[in-house]
Amino acid sequence: MLTSAACSEAQNDGGKKGGGKKGGKKSGKTSAMDPIAGLTKLGTLPSEVPESSGLAKGPETGTYYTHGDHGNTPTLYLVRENGELVRRIEVPGISQQDWESLAQDNAGNLYIGDCGNNANDRRDLTIYRLNPNAPGQVGQIKFRYPDQQAFPPDKQERNFDVEATLWHDGQLYLFTRNRARGKVCKIYTLQANGPAQQTAKLLGTLTLPGEVTGADLSPDGRRLALMGREQMFLCDVPGQDLTKAQPRTVELPGAGQTEGVVFNDNNTLTISTEQGVLYRYELGN
Repeated sequence: MLTSAACSEAQNDGGKKGGGKKGGKKSGKTSAMDPIAGLTKLGTLPSEVPESSGLAKGPETGTYYTHGDHGNTPTLYLVRENGELVRRIEVPGISQQDWESLAQDNAGNLYIGDCGNNANDRRDLTIYRLNPNAPGQVGQIKFRYPDQQAFPPDKQERNFDVEATLWHDGQLYLFTRNRARGKVCKIYTLQANGPAQQTAKLLGTLTLPGEVTGADLSPDGRRLALMGREQMFLCDVPGQDLTKAQPRTVELPGAGQTEGVVFNDNNTLTISTEQGVLYRYELGN
């Protein structure tokens, strides 16, 4: 039971549909950072891999799938943890409106979340499902939120941007990034192998001191990791009920715009940033 997800920088409301282009081109550099307990830099992705915005395990230990977000091509990249590019995987016949997350089921299928929605005005939200060994065979789930009536809603109600997803036990879990600057993250679910048209189910909410930009669940289902902007929210999950997760905040100052996250095992995470840096984080026992 393994997945991941990711996000983009905060946008103003004047961008293109779905949030528009990011505010300014990134330099590819991160600021100097003091040592952070448990965090180790693994490597840096080449410039060919743009703005890593999702992360999932690759076919071999120490390899990962990632992708770019808004404005980039519909391409997956297989990389090593030291940043080396192994191969490009073009995904034909689909668009890249705003890919923001990458989830993975226990059969190795990937779920690409084209549901970045900075302006909260999209009506074409899509999850693409594919086997990376057969990228030409793509399934898709078109979905809507049951509680969204306006596109966009009033500014104080803009909590329909999903940039973090994970797969667990046949369900896709979607975590909102609250564009109303509130602290409430909504959790929705979709059937991973369900109909091509679905209405997401609102499962519940979490209260967090930041915006959610990535997500993954540990293999034993006991820990949930949610990424924020240079933050991580580590949550104990009582009874594998994600709505009852109990978060504690890990500050990651200077790490960059943290986007993707994946559990390697119950105690070790790999994190990617929009600037292309890969980190390992050790949770300890």
